[in-house]
Amino acid sequence: MSERTQPPERIVVGAALIDGGRLLAARRSAPPELAGRWELPGGKVEAGERPEAALVRELREELGVDAEAGERVPGRWPLRDPFVLHVWTARLRPGSAAPEPLQDHDALRWLTAAEIWDVPWLDQDVLAVERVLAHLAPPAPPTPTEARGA
Repeated sequence: MSERTQPPERIVVGAALIDGGRLLAARRSAPPELAGRWELPGGKVEAGERPEAALVRELREELGVDAEAGERVPGRWPLRDPFVLHVWTARLRPGSAAPEPLQDHDALRWLTAAEIWDVPWLDQDVLAVERVLAHLAPPAPPTPTEARGA
């Protein structure tokens, strides 16, 4: 009995593009089954490309911005085989143009933590966005015990 081999996993990078405590959401215009739903912008990592470089390239192509990748958001989220979503925080570089929906999107919104669920996210992005929320919310002030160092 022979085992069927699985195709190698392909990484899709998603950008948690954060500015001033807000997260950029992009509304899909294509393909038709995804149109009207919101996602973290990004795309497929090409052969021989580092995920962080793919993230920067995808943001330039999709949004016309000059960005830099930050830290990897813990987790991985399955898409259709063999693709899996990995998310990084990202920020605009000084002097970057403002984001515009150039490819596969027809609208962009900067969302605060309080507004994050005001848009219908793609199913596969919901769990990633939940993880990203930790990067949007300001850190809680220390408790009196923590402040005393006890």
